[in-house]
Amino acid sequence: MASHRKSRTPGARVAGIRTPALATAALTSVALLSQTADAAPGDDRPSLEEVEKKVGDLYRQAESATEKYNAAKEKTTKQRKQVDTLLDDVAQRTQKLNEARAELGSYAAAQYRTGAGMPDTATFLLAETPQDVFDQRQVLDRMTGRQKAAVDDYVTQQTETMKKRQEATESLRTLTETQGDLKTAKATVQKKLADARELLSELTAEEKARLAAIEKRKQQEAARKAAELARQQAAQEQAEQQEREEAAQQGGGSSEGSGSGSTGSADTPPADSSYAAKAEKALAFARAQIGKPYVWGATGPGSYDCSGLTQAAWKAAGVSLPRTTYDQVSAGTTVPVSQAQPGDLVFFYDDVTHVGLYIGNGMMIHAPKPGTYVREESVYYDGESAIHSIVRPA
Repeated sequence: MASHRKSRTPGARVAGIRTPALATAALTSVALLSQTADAAPGDDRPSLEEVEKKVGDLYRQAESATEKYNAAKEKTTKQRKQVDTLLDDVAQRTQKLNEARAELGSYAAAQYRTGAGMPDTATFLLAETPQDVFDQRQVLDRMTGRQKAAVDDYVTQQTETMKKRQEATESLRTLTETQGDLKTAKATVQKKLADARELLSELTAEEKARLAAIEKRKQQEAARKAAELARQQAAQEQAEQQEREEAAQQGGGSSEGSGSGSTGSADTPPADSSYAAKAEKALAFARAQIGKPYVWGATGPGSYDCSGLTQAAWKAAGVSLPRTTYDQVSAGTTVPVSQAQPGDLVFFYDDVTHVGLYIGNGMMIHAPKPGTYVREESVYYDGESAIHSIVRPA
């Protein structure tokens, strides 16, 4: 009996299995389709880690531009005062110049009235008596001396006035350039912050949650590093205290100064009691600012940027610091991280664009970045490599 099943031709059987070339093509198509699906419009976006790095970079760039803005603003203020002083000086000298000019005019009029320009013979012939001639000559001699002094004064005032006007013109030109730098720095800050906000706004709720988790892990690691530094400093202080006690017992030294609560080494002088007292005042001020918002370019009292906070804190302790991080980093003695004492300034990044106030135990008070508030945080908040230097300002 003939079979009721229809016979298959060779090509009708699973072509992908029977023909290697077709199988390869099919698999390639599937792979391409899979890649196309994975690279759909939603997947060409940067990874969350890339977004985090980009946002961090933008904030640091904004902080760098903020310090440039602060420097330009401070320079503008000084130059404006200088220009105002020069313009006042020019006004006063112009007044003196006008007075000297008026005095010369009065002498010219007097000469006209007295006939001082006439020949001596004519003067003698027109005089009523010889005494009149004598008196008139005396007056003219005295007038000639005063005229010479008046001319000399006029020339001097004119020269000085022209010099001051040139200085004022140059100062105005420099001021205009600095104002241009100020405007550029302000625009740069605003652009960087806007870019950072735009990147963050494009994140989904899930991505924001993951980003927060990444940030939490970073904070935990920073706290661990701070605790490690605190243990190292405590052990170092204990060892130094023991050395002082042993030296005192052996009569080879004294324990004088051991109550200062500071550490030191052969290369790093300890923070003395007067520094500790000033640092305590600076820290008390800084703690009172916790919770106030970061605002770029702000120096208080309602908000601060990083260098504005450290400047204000040390000002409360009677110590004057420069306005910017670039200048503050040179306003004291550099010490190792292991020797950091409360009140020391902690600077960050190769371009020295951030600063905080060390409070001990690996922690600091600082104004971190836009959208945040003044707070206590580990000095390792952005990793150990981010720390640039520690400076003792007083």
